[in-house]
Amino acid sequence: MTYFSSLIFQHSGPVLMEPATVPEKNLMKDENSPNHPTAKCKRGQWANKREFILAVIGEIIGLGNVWRFPYLCFKNGGGVFLVPYVLILFTCGIPLFFLEVSLGQLTGQGAITCWREICPLFGGLGYGNQIIMLYTVMYYIVILAWAFLYLFSSFNTELPWASCNNTWNTGTHLCYNGSFYGYMNKNATSSVKEFWQRRVLGLSAGIEEVGRIRWDLAGCLLLSWIICYFCIWKGVKTSGKIVYFTATFPYVMLVALLIRGLTLPGAEDGIRFYLSPDHTRLADPQVWMDAGSQILFSYAVCSGCLPALGSYNKYNNNCYKDTFALCTLNSLTSFVAGFAVFSVLGFMSHELGVDIAVVAESGPGLAFIAYPQAVAMMPLPQLWAAFFFIMIIFLGVDSEFVYLEGLVTSISDIYPSFFFTGHRRKLLLLVLCGVSFVIGLLMVTEGGLYVFLLFDYYACSGMPIMFFAILESISDPYYNKIKEMIGYHPSSYMKYCWKFLTPFVCGILLFSLVKFTPLKYNNTYQYPWWGYAIGIFLVLSSVLLTPLWFLYGMSTLRSELQFVIDCLHVKNSTDNVAGPLYLWFISSCIFLYIMGYNHHK
Repeated sequence: MTYFSSLIFQHSGPVLMEPATVPEKNLMKDENSPNHPTAKCKRGQWANKREFILAVIGEIIGLGNVWRFPYLCFKNGGGVFLVPYVLILFTCGIPLFFLEVSLGQLTGQGAITCWREICPLFGGLGYGNQIIMLYTVMYYIVILAWAFLYLFSSFNTELPWASCNNTWNTGTHLCYNGSFYGYMNKNATSSVKEFWQRRVLGLSAGIEEVGRIRWDLAGCLLLSWIICYFCIWKGVKTSGKIVYFTATFPYVMLVALLIRGLTLPGAEDGIRFYLSPDHTRLADPQVWMDAGSQILFSYAVCSGCLPALGSYNKYNNNCYKDTFALCTLNSLTSFVAGFAVFSVLGFMSHELGVDIAVVAESGPGLAFIAYPQAVAMMPLPQLWAAFFFIMIIFLGVDSEFVYLEGLVTSISDIYPSFFFTGHRRKLLLLVLCGVSFVIGLLMVTEGGLYVFLLFDYYACSGMPIMFFAILESISDPYYNKIKEMIGYHPSSYMKYCWKFLTPFVCGILLFSLVKFTPLKYNNTYQYPWWGYAIGIFLVLSSVLLTPLWFLYGMSTLRSELQFVIDCLHVKNSTDNVAGPLYLWFISSCIFLYIMGYNHHK
């Protein structure tokens, strides 16, 4: 055992000891360990393996599977996009997923304290994860508010976004009457887009004009928070039961929408556009960057949620097999969802007589413009609209309350004797929900969409996740401890991914920022300078916590200095952690510089 790995599981704090005198603890026998049976009873535990599996399914299978992956596949060369997607899945997605779940299960701790167990100076990594999760919780739930408003509107005798004589219509819109869109002119917009922008959002000209709160959206936002609160108010005792329904019901809706889509005229054209391979796109760096960002986002790695969910497992749960099963299901769901989406877009393209590229959308544009426009053309449009938005709501609610559970777990584990006593955990949850609701009101104003996009573009994707993925990848020294849990060593491939492949690939993806472009709404509206400053703050508020915590630890715990030197020294360590990281990090910089230079030439 190396000097570093002998210090990993010391619960007494960052006190240096000689390697020969460091006692190796059995986490199940140590009464102070959260994995000790008595501690587990106080903290809570999944009643069975199914609850853990369904909770993770609810977290990782969300809106990105339905509205982002299919569009990226279509945009980046159809079936060819699966090549970088699968490669990055096996070099980054699965290794990081397994690392986080196994770390939570091994330590029995949430995302903050589990990294302290690995190394006290890495506590900032856990705090940074929680900042990302907090931002995600705040903005992700706004999508549920939009979906609830659309769902309630679906119960009208006529879909409001399909009619032309509403107070929000401008008179210069396109209205579908069963066979064509009427009132055509070059400046016209569709009635469904006017419903989205003018009725639902009341969209202002920019973030400078925040405007009034949209009270119907605020009510839907409050409803969403109430649902999420009661889903987890008793911890895994309630959430473990609720996921039986919330994690499985979206599949029923997805299958229904898939069958309906495949029976529509033009569905074959849509699927052909979805999968038609364009091999030339493999030479485009953006295709690989899109694949990497989709993997890291859809697998919820580096957000701090997976360690929290894994921490409620039994100590000997086979999380290795769980990882491969869950990752396979996640990617297959994304792939199948593409058929459901593009069969309907093919139908809409067929009905309108336009190219499918004209109607294909990603993100909120797919869920709240393209798909509602398509269902308005179907028989029984209210039924299919309700089915679609029920699916969106369940996908969103499940991800939201599981993220919230991870956040509460991580905070509670910092002071377990305080938060696991009485009703203090419920009060913590109530405070988090209340504060997040108040901040979320800013995103349901007339300028709220611009704020929402800042969170989506800067805070919860891109650089922060890539940065944390690289740091997490150096944690392979606890690899040998996994055998104590599952009874055998995982494939050595996993260890070499953590040590070499994952930091290398993530380093390349991180330095894709040489092509970074500032956020623009609809490729037309440019944010003011202070809007971009807010975006940069959202990024740095999570990323800087790791180096700041490291420096704080160095300044207050001088006895850690030799520990850090031994951990990071390349020549004198046989199981060195940072050496391969530095090597691949520098290689990534050089590789991306050349790639970016050639691209700009």
